[in-house]
This record gives sequence, C-alpha cells and structure tokens, in this order.
Amino acid sequence: MSQDEYHKALPGHANFALPREKPYKPLNGKRPIPEKPSPVVEEPPAPDPVDVWDQRVAGGLAFLRRRLAGAYEVDEFGFDRELNDSVFQPMLRVLYRDWFRTEVFGVENIPDTGGGLLVGNHSGTLALDALMLTTALHDKHPRQRHLRLLGADLVFRMPVLSELARKAGATVACNPDAERLMSDGELVGVFPEGFKGIGKRYSERYKLQRFGRGGFVSAALRTGTPITPVAIVGAEEIYPILADLKPLARLLGIPYFPVTPTFPWLGPLGLVPLPSKWLIEFCEPIPTAHLTEYADDPMVVYNLADQVRETIQATLHTLLEKRPDPFGR
Repeated sequence: MSQDEYHKALPGHANFALPREKPYKPLNGKRPIPEKPSPVVEEPPAPDPVDVWDQRVAGGLAFLRRRLAGAYEVDEFGFDRELNDSVFQPMLRVLYRDWFRTEVFGVENIPDTGGGLLVGNHSGTLALDALMLTTALHDKHPRQRHLRLLGADLVFRMPVLSELARKAGATVACNPDAERLMSDGELVGVFPEGFKGIGKRYSERYKLQRFGRGGFVSAALRTGTPITPVAIVGAEEIYPILADLKPLARLLGIPYFPVTPTFPWLGPLGLVPLPSKWLIEFCEPIPTAHLTEYADDPMVVYNLADQVRETIQATLHTLLEKRPDPFGR
C-alpha cells in the first residue's frame, strides 16, 4: 500500500465511511421489555440483646406482682397454668432440650382439642420420664397442650412435693379424678407399671412390667376418650439401678432404695442424671367411644390393656434401633 492510499484509509479523511449498522428487527414484532432490577430485600435486624433482656426482666417483675397480689387462677385440682408455663416448664426445658437432647415423633396423633388418655412406659428411678413427657407435649404440640399426670399416693403424702405436683397439674392416680379430667377435655397421663417400672434393675431395661388390673382402660371406656400409647427411650440410662437395698427401703418407708454407679457413693452429686439421648413417640390412638358399655367387662378391659402394652413394647424396640448409642447426639 502506498503512502497516499494509507492516508485515505484513515478516519477523518473525506473518503472514509463508517460501516452502517443493520436496522433493528424485533423478534415477533415486539421490542423486548427491559427487566426491572429486583428489589433488594433487607434482612430484619437482629434483636438487641439488651432489649430482650429488658423484656424478660419486665415480664418477670409483672409475674411477681401478679403472684403477690393473688391475681392468678388455679383449677379444682390445684393446677396453676401460669406458674407451670412461666417457671416449671422453662426449668424442665433445660433437661429436655440441652441435657437429654430429646427428639419427639408422632405428636400429630394428639388432637388439638378434647380429652385423651396417654399411657407410657415408666423407668428412670426418679420418674423424670413423666416430666419430660409434659414438656414434649407442651413444646411440640401446635396448641401447647398440658398433660395432667396421675401420681402415686406417696407423692401426695410429702408436704412440699405434694404442693408442687398439684401446681404442675398432677393429681392422685384414681379413676374418679381421671374420668373428671378427661370429661372436661383434658389430656391425662398414666404409667401403669408404677414403682415396678421405675425401680427395676438396669438388666431389665426396656422390658415392660405388668400393667396391673387395667384401671386406666376402665376410665377411658367410661368417658369414651381415645387411648394413646407412648414409648419413651432414654430414661433407663439416667440412673442405672445395679441393686435395690430392700431392708433399707422398708426402714425408710419407700418402695425401693436404688444403688447406681453414682448413688449413694457420690452423695448429692449422685442425683445428677446421666446425659442419655431421649426419644419419645406418640403412637396411633386407640378409639374407645364404641366400647363405653364394656367399661366393667374384665375381658374387654384386659384385652385393651394388653393391646396398649404390646404397642408400647414394639415401639420401644423400634426406637432403640434408631438410637444405637445411648449417649450419642
């Protein structure tokens, strides 16, 4: 290329022309609509720890004012719902959530309203399984339902423990009280094994003891309320009973005197439960509304009690397979 030809090809020269762009042809005869930028969603700010603490302090002071002024209610059995929800359940929740790492299954089998009888296996020396069951039902059920426990006479013969038990919603294990509660639409919890269950040795863990005469079945039949079997895994390991000092138990007037790996050797420290992993399952309820006329039939009562017992035992085996390590996460 000569020097003149080179200069003619430079921009700005009279003979220089930019290439023309092709005319824009929209697809389908429509121009594309430019996308609007998506709005930026700002995450809500985390609550100020100081504000949360202030709210808790204010709530606690308001609670104390109501207690001192007597502005609270208890039912005919002595159940104090506000005290239970504000004091008892938060204390139990530390064990339930952090210490025992409890998992719950089948809570959808518990109705939102209406009475019912929950029948569970019993173990653990100090009956913590009953208390953990109340917390599981309160925390996991969408309606935060309360469980009215039926306790042994021994519990209500102790001055301080008796008052606390009634404030927490428990009452004496007798059919008239159970029937009245279920007729009022309450959920009632019963452990037919009684002291035979919580006082059995570790070698017999998760083997259900005899259910007695099936009085709980008669109460459910008379009121036509469903019976829900409940299986609890984890309580057997918190105080493994190696021996029972029966002579000492008779001397003290208690059903059994347990010897565990930590009690009585460590004194009060032996009362600290071992941190076992807990699983609780609410089984499918057994309807009884069509059997009310058989409340006094011993054969029907026995068969129903046996059905409940077999359901709990089978569910215990299933839960144990889910939890190969008693102290795992």
